[in-house]
Amino acid sequence: MAKVTLKGFIEVPGGDLDGVQAELNTHRQLTLEEPGCITFKVTQDKTDPCRFDVYEEFIDRKAFEEHQQRVASSDWGKLTRNVKRHYEVFE
Repeated sequence: MAKVTLKGFIEVPGGDLDGVQAELNTHRQLTLEEPGCITFKVTQDKTDPCRFDVYEEFIDRKAFEEHQQRVASSDWGKLTRNVKRHYEVFE
């Protein structure tokens, strides 16, 4: 099976920024502990504090989809429901 890579960024509404920043380390830790996660990076942009660059790699499509399912029902998923996502996924 092919590795899955997600690249892109999110735009966080200003009113949600404090919550996203507070929860990001927990989200990162939980993701890195998932079976099949190779790398997971979310970096706040230096010039636009509401933009976060995202880079993820998973060993295969199954691991990536399991990650997506976990996130959807997590605190992070609820907190970021208003976030605009701009991603590309490669296999």
